[in-house]
Amino acid sequence: MLDAVETAVVGKRESLELVLTGIFAGGHVLLEDLPGLGKTLAARSFAQALGLEFTRAQFTPDLLPADLTGAEVFDQRTGEFVFRPGPVFTGLLLADEINRTPPKTQSALLEAMQERQVSVEGTTRRLPEPFHVLATANPVEHEGTYPLPEAQLDRFLLRLSFGYPTPEQEWEVVSRRLDRRREEQTVTEVLDAAQLRAVQRVVEEVHVDEAVGHYAVELVAATRVHQNALVGASPRGTLALITCARALAVIRGRAYVIPEDVKALAHPALDHRVTVKPELWLQDATGAGVVASVLSQTPVPAAAEPPTGTPA
Repeated sequence: MLDAVETAVVGKRESLELVLTGIFAGGHVLLEDLPGLGKTLAARSFAQALGLEFTRAQFTPDLLPADLTGAEVFDQRTGEFVFRPGPVFTGLLLADEINRTPPKTQSALLEAMQERQVSVEGTTRRLPEPFHVLATANPVEHEGTYPLPEAQLDRFLLRLSFGYPTPEQEWEVVSRRLDRRREEQTVTEVLDAAQLRAVQRVVEEVHVDEAVGHYAVELVAATRVHQNALVGASPRGTLALITCARALAVIRGRAYVIPEDVKALAHPALDHRVTVKPELWLQDATGAGVVASVLSQTPVPAAAEPPTGTPA
């Protein structure tokens, strides 16, 4: 999967691994980065490699909830109202610039992301399975934007960024474009929807040692009492951390979680779930700083041994 996506997205192996972790864990991922760094390309590449239907919703200030979920439309031929599905009825939805649309429209995604269903005109309709959202946001430009509320940020299993490429990686991007002689790129399909669901079921079988589980709980609990934190991560953050650690173990070829899996996912899974005290904003205090602090202070358990009967 990662090799296939890397034929289109250059030099972002670690970030791509985290995106795949979120998908294998059955959740949604927020890509918070500057424009032009490959967020849309990564989303489209994952959809192609996973064999999922792909749709893109460009979030704008005039976007309405019905533009996402769909609406009942009157059919003059039959004289009846028929449902016209919106872009959420897909396998992988790219919610582009999600912070550029008002909260009313942002909240239209909440039911879809959490319940895998939408309610229109009193009728509840199930979304296809699997269903995943990769959302993008610009963390620097704030004019004409609507910051995501904590309730919706919490629905994203992971939040991460790609960052600028090195000069060598950037030349590789240019070189591939020159050799390709066209703008569009095609990624080889590696899995299909049924196989992806099978992988997600495998993730649920990954063993979590009690010591590793307690380590994750202690990390999250420490964010709630940190001196810089106004609000720490909730138990949903603990569940996200454990679930993603199990998915990362699968990607790295193990049937059990080790403390390094939890540490690798602490920032992507917890940073956006920590709110710092307002009086510390001028001191550049961030959720990432709180998580880094608790990571350095929380004792790491000994490496977990594979359970009896579990292939290493």
